Amino acid sequence: MVIGALVGFSNPKRRPAPHRLEHILTRQNSGFYVARLPRPYPINAPQRRVRDVARSCGIAKGMSRSALVHTMIDCVGPAMRK
Repeated sequence: MVIGALVGFSNPKRRPAPHRLEHILTRQNSGFYVARLPRPYPINAPQRRVRDVARSCGIAKGMSRSALVHTMIDCVGPAMRK
């Protein structure tokens, strides 16, 4: 006897029907994503000044701590006070 096929009967254990756009817009894992990289944030005047002074003094990634301290004391301090 098939009762689930009757119009007036609802089976509480039956899974609800999928949304009509489930295959197009609401899929969880579509497999790929196409997007552009975000633009870099604009640099304001004080940030630009610190960046230029650091470049002119030779501060770079991977410097030793002692070299960085001496560069900050001897070059960056006087350059930022100008």
